[in-house]
Amino acid sequence: MTNVVKQFGVFLAPHRDDEVRKRHAVAADRLGYGTVWFGTGRNSVGDLAFVEDVLASTERITVATAIVNMWVDEPETLADSYHRLAGRYGKRLLLGIGVGHPESVTEYRSPYDKIVDYLDRLDAAGVPAEARVLAALGDRVLKLAAERTAGAQPYLVPVGHTRHARSILGEGKLLAPEQKVVVDDDAVAARAIGRPFVHQPYLGLRNYVRNLLRHGYTEADVADGGSDRLIDDLVLHGTPETIAKGLRSHVDAGADHVAVQVLGPSPDVEAENHRQLAEVLL
Repeated sequence: MTNVVKQFGVFLAPHRDDEVRKRHAVAADRLGYGTVWFGTGRNSVGDLAFVEDVLASTERITVATAIVNMWVDEPETLADSYHRLAGRYGKRLLLGIGVGHPESVTEYRSPYDKIVDYLDRLDAAGVPAEARVLAALGDRVLKLAAERTAGAQPYLVPVGHTRHARSILGEGKLLAPEQKVVVDDDAVAARAIGRPFVHQPYLGLRNYVRNLLRHGYTEADVADGGSDRLIDDLVLHGTPETIAKGLRSHVDAGADHVAVQVLGPSPDVEAENHRQLAEVLL
């Protein structure tokens, strides 16, 4: 397994610019979080330049990509960048890689074959399996994650998926789901912040919708921006203590680590929420 050993990390999505995310990462390092996961969207990140900057600016936290899109960055480019950084930072670098979703890539074909080919090419370029994790939702890719990588980082999943994913991965493989949170005990206000991050784009992407339907939600739950039940499961809200209890539910269900994505009205509020959650989680 990788050195993602602490149970909680922070997930920083690209809706905040890189300077803000770097500040959050440096603060997360000081607060004691185990890993900072950088969402990349559809951007090319194969040179790992931003990751290198964050690694140089922090002391001990693991820095993970979440995810390098296989349709955007060639594995040989990623491998060259990995080797450049691994010699200096060792296991503090973790490559989260994935095939994305069909709506975002014009040439999207045979995603499973694409993943296998990408992993084969990373092998040929000398990137060790323990240095990479796979974005995985369905059983077939979860099994591949167990066979060919250090483990899986599922995105936008309820606790039920975590329990199921552990049964597929088996023991000894990293399971690190992402979980969105809003630190606010006003349910209406919290849903108003959280719902847009679930609705767009994820409830319009068939791989995410299919996964939610497999794990106990209905067509009504995924319609019209998501039911309150769905939003409350995918975006935990409440006091830091209440949220911590929900995050630990993933650990109880088999997660080794939870990537906590704090949503707030401003970067400053998110930074303060990271601090508040660290007090009860770490």
